[in-house]
Amino acid sequence: MRLAKDKIYLKREIKFFKKHPDLVNKYGNVLKKLENDPLEPSLKLHKLQGNLEKFHAVRLTYEYRIVLVLMIIDEKIILVDIGTHDDVY
Repeated sequence: MRLAKDKIYLKREIKFFKKHPDLVNKYGNVLKKLENDPLEPSLKLHKLQGNLEKFHAVRLTYEYRIVLVLMIIDEKIILVDIGTHDDVY
């Protein structure tokens, strides 16, 4: 799978890691797992509901999530948002 980040996501990512530099290594590990096997159980990948039903999310930590679009047909993962559970949902 390939990861894709648009300009909006990159800005959110930079802002997030200015506040949480301690999570950079964990984030890198999560992205590697996501690229290798998005269904890896430790990622806690789940489909969102309601207005966000076209998105999925994975767990960065108990409090923080990464929202993404999972396109298995094109073997592409588009990262959409990063932040607390309340912020991204």
